Order: sequence, then C-alpha cells, then structure tokens
Amino acid sequence: MRYLAIIEYVGTNYAGWQIQKDEVTIQAEVEKVLSRILNTPTKVYASGRTDAGVHALGQTFHFDTIKKLDLDKFTYSVNSLLPSDMRVINIVEKREDFHARYSVKSKRYDYLINTGEYNPFERDLVYQFQRKLDLNKIKEALDALVGEHCFKNFTSKLEDDSNYVRKIYEASLTTEGDVIRISFVGSGFMRYMMRMIVGCLIEIGLGKMSVMELKIYLVETHRKIVPYKAPACGLYLMELTY
Repeated sequence: MRYLAIIEYVGTNYAGWQIQKDEVTIQAEVEKVLSRILNTPTKVYASGRTDAGVHALGQTFHFDTIKKLDLDKFTYSVNSLLPSDMRVINIVEKREDFHARYSVKSKRYDYLINTGEYNPFERDLVYQFQRKLDLNKIKEALDALVGEHCFKNFTSKLEDDSNYVRKIYEASLTTEGDVIRISFVGSGFMRYMMRMIVGCLIEIGLGKMSVMELKIYLVETHRKIVPYKAPACGLYLMELTY
C-alpha cells in the first residue's frame, strides 16, 4: 500500500528536510516515528527538500507499507510521537505509480517580511527587516519573473543548463499590516532559488537594484549567481498540486 501524507512544521530547530549525518532533520524524525509504529524500517519520499530553518504548511511525502491502515488512528498515533514543532495533517491512500516528488504539477512558496518594528516573538517565523520597501517596484519585478526562464543565476545547484529552467505561473505581493507576503507558484524550485529571488526583490525595493538588472540575470549567458539571499526564517512551503 502507498500512502501520501501532508505535514506542517517549523523548521527552526532542524538542518532541513533531508537526512544528514550527525544532524537533526525532519525526514529523520518522521522516519523514526513511522518505523516505530509500523514495526519495520520505513523510508519516506518527499515532494522536495526544504533547507535548514525553512518552514512548511503543506510539505508532502509518501511511504509504503504492507499494512492496510486505519488512517484516522494512524495519523493520531504519528502525531502523538512526532516532536511538537511538526504535525501530520492528512494521510490518503494512493496508487502504486504515484510519487510525492515526480507527480507534482506545481508548488507554492511564500516569503514573509516584517518592515515594521522588530517582533521578538516572530523572529524565527518572519524576516525582521524593519525597513520600508518600494512595493510598486517589487510588483514590477514580480511581473518580470512570471513565465518560463532559466534560473541558473538564482541557485547554488551544479547541473547542466537544461535543468535550470523553471516556469513561474503566478507571482504576487500582499500586505498584512507591516508584513509583506510574497507568493510564487511554479513548476519547481531549486536550492536557494526562492531565497535568492527574494533577496533581489528586497534590493529592488530599497532602490539598490533595478528591474532591468534582474532581467539581465535571467538571460545572462555566462553563469553569474546573484549575490543576494534572504534568510531562511521567512520562507514557507505552502502547498503542492498533483
């Protein structure tokens, strides 16, 4: 039997999703709990990795078991054993050819920036930037990012050019008081891609970078990685569609 789970977590205390030697990771915690409940070593396969300090409201993973699960009871058991900063919110049965990563059609990431007074209670949940930004310029830059582009200059990933192409379906900005929410829906996102894009958007909002310079990074023939990267604390994996 193959099952798909949706999990939310605060990434502050973890070295990211993926298992790493001598590090506390979200995947390791999840696999430990599933293996204990199912009484056999159980590996999980996520929609993708989130970096250290990045949060999720809609991360997904699948796992296989020979057991037919009572999903309500199983979800309750999992959550009773998981650390208090993570929680499985839903589990559903899927076909054997389903894959949490390769079946994804789109992903949504949000980034939160506080431009008002420092909020110590949200220091790990919202980037405490505390400076005003030109929102109109940022919106202009967001429009330039929509569509299919080569994002090789917005990631630390080392692969061939064909694997740098991603499609951004939607890019928007909303405000909630002094907090700016920047949202992206795309076909996929590479390592540090969202944080590097947001880093550029902040520079544009400060007037230190132009929208034209951003566009040049999208078409630059020779690889020249952007020198800006927003902190992990403001980034959220919000939702995946299959």
